[in-house]
Amino acid sequence: MEETFVAELCERVRDHAARGRALRIRGGGSKEFYGAPGGEAEVLEVGRHAGIVAYEPKELVLTVRSGTALEEVEAALAAERQMLPFEPPHFEGSGTQPRALATIGGAVASGLSGPRRPYAGAVRDFVLGTRIVNGKGEDLAFGGRVIKNVAGYDVSRLMAGALGTLGVITEVSFKVLPRPAAETTLAFELDQAAAIEQANRWAGQPLPLSATAWEDGRLRVRLSGAATAVAAAKAKMGGEEIDAMQYWQDLRDQRLPFFAGDRPLWRLSVPQTTEPFLPEHGQLVEWGGGVRWIRGHPDPLAVRSTAERAGGHATLFRGGDKSIGVFHPLKPALAKIHRRLKLAFDPAGILNPGRMYDF
Repeated sequence: MEETFVAELCERVRDHAARGRALRIRGGGSKEFYGAPGGEAEVLEVGRHAGIVAYEPKELVLTVRSGTALEEVEAALAAERQMLPFEPPHFEGSGTQPRALATIGGAVASGLSGPRRPYAGAVRDFVLGTRIVNGKGEDLAFGGRVIKNVAGYDVSRLMAGALGTLGVITEVSFKVLPRPAAETTLAFELDQAAAIEQANRWAGQPLPLSATAWEDGRLRVRLSGAATAVAAAKAKMGGEEIDAMQYWQDLRDQRLPFFAGDRPLWRLSVPQTTEPFLPEHGQLVEWGGGVRWIRGHPDPLAVRSTAERAGGHATLFRGGDKSIGVFHPLKPALAKIHRRLKLAFDPAGILNPGRMYDF
């Protein structure tokens, strides 16, 4: 069944490339809100291409088909007390598609990571290999199923965050990690500047940090690791110990009150030590200061120029007028690289055209 699906997929892509007809790739639909809408295109459903291909808990390696539900993958790992370290968001029911299903292919294609990302790594850091169908209708495999195969330049990691513009992901191999033996959350009453400074001070110490989030004068810090390490960190850091398991899940999937409503949501990625900015807008700060969420109607030029001056970039993550561009404008040299990659993988430009940039 797997090879039949891939063969049919290759044929369909070749046919559309020959006719210059665009395809919009869809797994479960949970992240359809993310990225530019693009032009008219025929939907290419890959959600039925599902199932775990191979899982070796002792080797910490998992290979899975792209249409597999993220929930199914996480359940299989949890049964072995393991996890996807980058904590991929689900967004099921949090956007405009209440019946949407998060898939593992969508997690890779979107390149989005959850609260653990600055302390464990991003999606691409755990991708060992991918199998894709490119815009020429070719079935290609990159990387491998063992950790030693990721040395050097790894083309498979290009698929993480490419939003399907370089190829239709059909299979992914991951490195997974053991779940921490102990986990707790500490809360502190601090303003934004003090919270960012404190989070970065702790990050420079041998503490088992696994997430931070600041909002409305309250900093939450999650600790994960060996029970002795977590206990020692609690004694050193102080603060109020709180039950926050649901909070971190709600933050990951944007179910907190901060994210409610239809106002535009901006995501600013900046150096962690960047001082607070745009104080007139309510913010939620993640990743030790590395991500600043802004909800409201700020001037897009002001948002992007502020992020750029800080050495970062701004994304219109959800809602708003996407005609202004969703992702931060590329510098000419970087735009040239993006165009060359697109031309190499999808010369006819039929895969998710315009989903990221206008090429």
